[in-house]
Amino acid sequence: MAQEFSRTERVRHQLQREIAMILQREVKDPRVSMVTVSDVEVSRDLAYAKVFVTFLHDDDDQVKAGLKVLNQAAGFIRSLLGKRIKARVVPELKFQHDGSLNEGIRMSRLVDEARKRDKNGSEGE
Repeated sequence: MAQEFSRTERVRHQLQREIAMILQREVKDPRVSMVTVSDVEVSRDLAYAKVFVTFLHDDDDQVKAGLKVLNQAAGFIRSLLGKRIKARVVPELKFQHDGSLNEGIRMSRLVDEARKRDKNGSEGE
């Protein structure tokens, strides 16, 4: 059981690295020029992979357009993956937006604002 876990983890990390390189070097569409692969989830049988991506400009329209391009190019990206990795089966790719980065930034700003209010409130006493 532990060996299976480590294998899926190895494949997951390898896919993340290779997909990031493919997006950076091979995909020429300007709508996905500034995309980051933040995580990859692989099914236990390695047949499917969810690829979580973030975009530099996180405008809703740009995210939707970028995801549409990536999902349309999934077959092309998968074929390039097949040439780069040594695997019997190259997983079917599904790209999804990773909103956790934006949520983390938002939470950090809220904490900073709360600290400023606390600091200003304690100085006034």
